Amino acid sequence: MNGGKARLTTWLVDQHRLGVKYPEILHQTITEVEQQKDLSVHDPADRLLQYIEDQTVEIGTECVFTPEEMLSTAIAAWSESLSQEEVQYLLNYLDRQGWIALREYPPSKYKIVVGYTLTVEGYARLAELEKANAESSQGFVAMWFDDSTAEAWEKGIKLGIEDAGYEAVRIDQQEHNNKIDDEIIAEIRRSRFVVTDFTQGDDGARGGVYYEAGFAHGLGIEVIFTCREDALKHVHFDTRQYNHIVWKNPEELRQRLADRISAVIGDGPHKENSAR
Repeated sequence: MNGGKARLTTWLVDQHRLGVKYPEILHQTITEVEQQKDLSVHDPADRLLQYIEDQTVEIGTECVFTPEEMLSTAIAAWSESLSQEEVQYLLNYLDRQGWIALREYPPSKYKIVVGYTLTVEGYARLAELEKANAESSQGFVAMWFDDSTAEAWEKGIKLGIEDAGYEAVRIDQQEHNNKIDDEIIAEIRRSRFVVTDFTQGDDGARGGVYYEAGFAHGLGIEVIFTCREDALKHVHFDTRQYNHIVWKNPEELRQRLADRISAVIGDGPHKENSAR
């Protein structure tokens, strides 16, 4: 139960980072979150480092907090931690790596106050996280799998990604022995970028697309938003701040997606082999 609660708070943080101010927690959302594995040991540490960066006003300034603040909703959610001891363990790890400088102040009113400062090495680590997938040649696709979107995939998204020089990966076309959700997470981690198409039926959004977009965004992976014109009204209001590729037909989607990928990500290694 506690693990599920921690994963849900991680999902909420990722949604906020994606721009969704008031995420809807539906039954489907809870089911999808419960099926996820806990973050790998190094992931909470990296996410806590990103939180520290988010809280740092300017380079070289120290942030200070008490034990109560160490288990604040924000820190716990960003690092998927359930106790003050877990947060302290992660901070000690970041300190040993040289990514932050920790300083413990004398107790004040029976409270131990801890200060932390991002180091140059810490900023270098953050830069590594942003570039972690720079050598990847694949783009992951999150979309609604339905007969009505089959052409959007075959003649639009897939070809658009290939035109830009990358391999298009969609989880239902992968050979896998693991749970599908585990495979989705693994493929997102391997990808240079993620294309999320928010086209949906009248019954509302597929929560998984928002989940996958938020997860990728949390990892610092570029997310490209697309949506069929007539379905744009269903897209969550907060994510409309992002520059969606709004398309009318697969041919337009193919062209505009290829152009967007080349402009934002750069041409992929297979560019010379692709032809429109």
